Amino acid sequence: MPRINVKPSKRNFNKKQTLKRLLGYVFKTYPVRFTIICICLVIAAVGAISASIFMPQFINLMYEGIEQNVVHGEVVDGLYKINDFASQVQNVGFDAIKEKLIGLSIALGCVYLASITATTLYNQLICTVTQGFLYRMRMDMFKKMEKLPISYFDRNPHGEIMSTYTNDVDAIRQLISQSIPQFVQTMITVSLLFCVMMYYSLWLTLAVIVAVIFIFFVTKKVGGGSAKYFIKQQKSIAMAEGFIEEMMNGQKVVKVFNHEEKSKADFNVLNDQLNDDAYKANAYANILAPIIHNIGNILYVIVAILGVVLVVNNVYNFSLRGFGNAEKTFFTLLPASPEMGVTLTIGIAVAYLGMARQFANSFNQVSMQLNAVVMGLAGADRIFELLDQKPEEDNGYVTLVNATIDENGNITESDEKTGKWAWKHPHSDGTITYTELKGDIRLYDVDFGYFPDKIVLHNVNIYAKPGQKIAFVGATGAGKTTITNLINRFYDIADGKIRYDGININKIKKDDLRRSIGIVLQDTNLFTGTVMENIRYGRLDATDEEVMEAAKTANAYDFITRLPEGFDTRLTGNGSQLSQGQRQLLSIARAELADTPVMILDEATSSIDTRTEALVESGMDSLMKGRTVFVIAHRLSTVQNSNAIMVLDHGSIIERGDHDDLISQKGVYYQLYTGAFELE
Repeated sequence: MPRINVKPSKRNFNKKQTLKRLLGYVFKTYPVRFTIICICLVIAAVGAISASIFMPQFINLMYEGIEQNVVHGEVVDGLYKINDFASQVQNVGFDAIKEKLIGLSIALGCVYLASITATTLYNQLICTVTQGFLYRMRMDMFKKMEKLPISYFDRNPHGEIMSTYTNDVDAIRQLISQSIPQFVQTMITVSLLFCVMMYYSLWLTLAVIVAVIFIFFVTKKVGGGSAKYFIKQQKSIAMAEGFIEEMMNGQKVVKVFNHEEKSKADFNVLNDQLNDDAYKANAYANILAPIIHNIGNILYVIVAILGVVLVVNNVYNFSLRGFGNAEKTFFTLLPASPEMGVTLTIGIAVAYLGMARQFANSFNQVSMQLNAVVMGLAGADRIFELLDQKPEEDNGYVTLVNATIDENGNITESDEKTGKWAWKHPHSDGTITYTELKGDIRLYDVDFGYFPDKIVLHNVNIYAKPGQKIAFVGATGAGKTTITNLINRFYDIADGKIRYDGININKIKKDDLRRSIGIVLQDTNLFTGTVMENIRYGRLDATDEEVMEAAKTANAYDFITRLPEGFDTRLTGNGSQLSQGQRQLLSIARAELADTPVMILDEATSSIDTRTEALVESGMDSLMKGRTVFVIAHRLSTVQNSNAIMVLDHGSIIERGDHDDLISQKGVYYQLYTGAFELE
């Protein structure tokens, strides 16, 4: 069935909600380790600003020692000398300063040791948390994907879904392992630095605040544009990969029809869009970091000038006080007044310059991580969009069980395999009835549309008794495959009823329903693995002998034994080393092994040569014995022995009967059979 070209519903991208959900997902996966990581980030942030906190005290202590040399001396003959009494006082002062310096050094060393320990522990934990979280996310994505209805895969290119597993997951990996931790640590550092800077000097901090406001303004303008195009870039990557995947699968068709240039032209459109989005995203990103860096440089100069003004004011007053000129001051605009909070020392001023530099660099680091954060959140949103897809609904409660049937037809459930099956039907009054699985399928006045406003099947009635072969004939798009998709509930009908052994199929659990129906598609799907494993896909608990017997029934045994390693031959690339006919025979063997009472053959022989078709037909005769079979075929020779042939046109059954009846009617089937016109 061709892909349904439907654009997925638009989803509003809410960064805050996505981030909250993502962090909650991580915390739910590793609550204890995630908490320890947060604590380690706080300790590491404290360690990052510890030098700024301790530096003023180190400088002030050293300045205090210099001060004692100046205060406890006198000028003799133009030279400065320290008297004996002052020297004794000085020695006592230096001993106290020495003790303080040692104490500060030990304290700083302890802070750095704690910071190093926290950083080391964080680096170990973040690797475990990130990989474990991604492992769980991929598992959840795959589990959810397995529960999605066929319609989801019909309307979403497979390459775009694959991009969710690759690009989006990788974006989240960088987000969790690098961007968010660095962002959090940087913000903690900035917050602590701001508190320390406010404590040291209100005037200098006001200058920093002005610079921060400007940084925020620039980040919002430039960073917002960057984020917008990084989100577009993620979507463009998915579209490009979807196109590449489609071209790889259809490469033979491309070459047969010489469509290489057309394919390149189509790809160039997608690639140009990706290039444009990536260029704009990175252009904005590359502009933002230098701007913020230079704002930091300007801030550094401003703080240095303002700091010199304030420090010189304080030091000059202190120095004049030592020489008896305490009333003189040069800077009356910024007086050294404790009431105004301008009581800077040289140590504080020097440390403040370092804090201003670190403060600006922190914002620069945040800006550098901003794009990775946005890309990661965009990837997370696409993944959550997959996880939030509505799963395939299954309200069935009738199950398929092993059964024992006595000579009187009484059915009892069995825990062991008996070769007999029955539908276990619990009722609202608490009773349970058992109905033997026979394969009686009937459609009553069925209407269906892939969209509510476009019905493709109209008033379809089909009666397939156990063991009968029902064939569908009609032009492409007439509704043949759609009917079989309704029988196994890949889609649900809009109106009417479908009964299986007298039970409404809506009441049957989908897994049990599909377990009772085998299917052979025109497009054979073989998986990477051995021939034995591919056939066993029909029933995983089958023995090797049962697999070989199924291969014999499907007339696949002879060619399998001629393969280099027989049943152990490994298949790759959807069995590309086999012919189309051989692949189809394996698919038929797989269906035979499933041993289902109902079989659907969807164009099973359309791609098989005449000799292989004879083998397949021979195998089909054995395959269809005792089974209800629905056959879709373009080759009318394959449906002549059907019990009933349905001729469809635009979703309606226009003729029905066996081969002889339809020939005698001399209607559409007769014209098809005699070649008056062909299926189109």
